[in-house]
Amino acid sequence: MIAIVGPTAVGKSELALHLARHFPLEIISADSRQVYRYMDIGTNKPSLAERELVPHHIIDLVDPDEDFSLATYHQLAFEALKVIQQKGKLPLLVGGTGLYVWSLMEGWKIPQVPPDRETRRRLETRAKQEDAQSIYRELQNIDPVAAAKMDPRNIRRVVRALEIYYATGQPPSRLQRKEEPSFPVLVIGLTQERSQLYRRIDARADRMMRQGLVEEVRQLLEKGYGPLLPSMSGIGYKQIVQFVRGEMTLPEAVDKMKHETHRLARHQYAWFRLNDSRIRWFGATETKGKASIVAMDGIKALIDGFIS
Repeated sequence: MIAIVGPTAVGKSELALHLARHFPLEIISADSRQVYRYMDIGTNKPSLAERELVPHHIIDLVDPDEDFSLATYHQLAFEALKVIQQKGKLPLLVGGTGLYVWSLMEGWKIPQVPPDRETRRRLETRAKQEDAQSIYRELQNIDPVAAAKMDPRNIRRVVRALEIYYATGQPPSRLQRKEEPSFPVLVIGLTQERSQLYRRIDARADRMMRQGLVEEVRQLLEKGYGPLLPSMSGIGYKQIVQFVRGEMTLPEAVDKMKHETHRLARHQYAWFRLNDSRIRWFGATETKGKASIVAMDGIKALIDGFIS
């Protein structure tokens, strides 16, 4: 398997589509938002034309009010991996959700614990009535190893860890283990000078607005998908919901959307570190508004050597 990783908007999808013209491959998405139906513009989902050019897996799988866990992703990704390999093609993992990427590349064994809606509701209510730190402290007492790997503000991950503990009686870190994948892996990273990356992020946000993100959000709300759903808490959707509800102006919502995406990009470099020896980094630059990969021939030669 080959993975293309890096911050949002750096050009991972453009590189994947370019490589699809030179290698027999299919793409496995590693994007935690593109799994949702009806959420196309705000997730920057591949177009139908792009999906006709090369098959994409793990896109448009669940409705916005359905649960989708790391364990579910893991199972579906390995099923896609087997299907692609049986065709004699190359699986190409593409996305910026670090949890998804490394769970596959490092061979994580994920506890198959189904969601417990009552436990989840109780913990989420507690986090709102008290604060997120209260449930995080509980996780620290139960499983300091798991807690140390989490952002205390990421309530969904903290709640899920406690949910696993209540269901099994075992600390989540004890149930999760790693086994080296039985196949070789190559991780290609794309990076870009920070100011250039921010300009690409801002341009993409403006493009989403022109494509109709406001109308997409209105339609989601009309379908009954409320703003408190995890799917609707994503960058772009959260801010446009606030605009639709009259809580901020449209320029304020777009500025907030851009700012939050900048912050996401910085956070992604914590998952994909520039000094990580497992990642072969290549620079991306800007050419007429599109991503241009420095040393494209080098990437192709690297892949040729990897698969031969």
